[in-house]
Amino acid sequence: MTGTRGDGIGRAVAAAVLTGIRRIVTVAVELALIPVAAALLVVVTVLTAPFSALRGGRWRLVRVFAFAALYLVVDFGGFVRAGLIWLRYPPLAPEAVARRTNATYALLDGLLRLLVGVSERLFGLSLRVTPPVRAVPDGTAPLIVLARHAGPGDSFLLVHVLLSRAETLPRIVLKRVLRLDPCLDVIMGRLPHCFVPARRGRTTEDAMADLARDMRPGDALVIFPEGANYTERRHRRAIASLRRRNEARAAARAERLHHVLPPHATGTLAALAAAPGADVVFVAHTGLDAIDSVSTAWSGVPLREQVRARWWRVPAAEVPRDDEARKEWLTAQWSRVDRWIEGH
Repeated sequence: MTGTRGDGIGRAVAAAVLTGIRRIVTVAVELALIPVAAALLVVVTVLTAPFSALRGGRWRLVRVFAFAALYLVVDFGGFVRAGLIWLRYPPLAPEAVARRTNATYALLDGLLRLLVGVSERLFGLSLRVTPPVRAVPDGTAPLIVLARHAGPGDSFLLVHVLLSRAETLPRIVLKRVLRLDPCLDVIMGRLPHCFVPARRGRTTEDAMADLARDMRPGDALVIFPEGANYTERRHRRAIASLRRRNEARAAARAERLHHVLPPHATGTLAALAAAPGADVVFVAHTGLDAIDSVSTAWSGVPLREQVRARWWRVPAAEVPRDDEARKEWLTAQWSRVDRWIEGH
């Protein structure tokens, strides 16, 4: 038992050291990039402004470099603010964890509001959600939010809506590579979250179940069951994978989906089993899905379409109780997401 405890302490120390090194490196890189981005913005503006003004251009390069520069500044500012929050609520202070968590959620909300506002001005971002999202009443069931994944920034836009409009506290499942963003790395380290793929020795399903198990009213676990943005190539690969696993029925259903990837059920099933009292919210959206490559991102600046989202809530009592029935239900709901996108 002593050896096991020692191994656990050793792993924790090693993880802390690696985290510290990663944050030092990423912050240093970000600080170096800020003046570079600012200088490039000036150069691009000077070189392209006359042509854009005379030809009625879209100012694409200026918009992109302006957003990059502003993002770096906002991100570094968030990192500094996160450090100040830690100083205000140090680990040994009474109720420090709860207060630091609440302050970190407020920080995340403020940063996302700022970045969404910048995107509205620079890229013409406009979001319409039906039915309108309202604050979740106190005491209602926690939520498991299952959303389509398509287009740049859709996950952050969803978290923004959950924080600012629904007034819930999101628990987020996100890709581990996002830890290279220094501000996001620190913020997620203080909030309930799950990076995928999971750490060695754990499965993603176990991590999602742990994240869902202690949810309280006002919490919202955010999952993207597709695991990646939709592209036709990924759609074909997903169907081929189902056929290789001799899941002919699932492959046939996936072939009838034209705008979404077949959902990976295991993580969602683990979350549903760990939080049987949670209501389930499905989110379909369109407007960002056409941006799936560098060329489409370039041609899509500024945005020509409004981002439209449709959500519906299924009470916990209406969610099937066994895994097979839940899998069939999830597939049927995902087909509904696909049909909504087809009509919009």
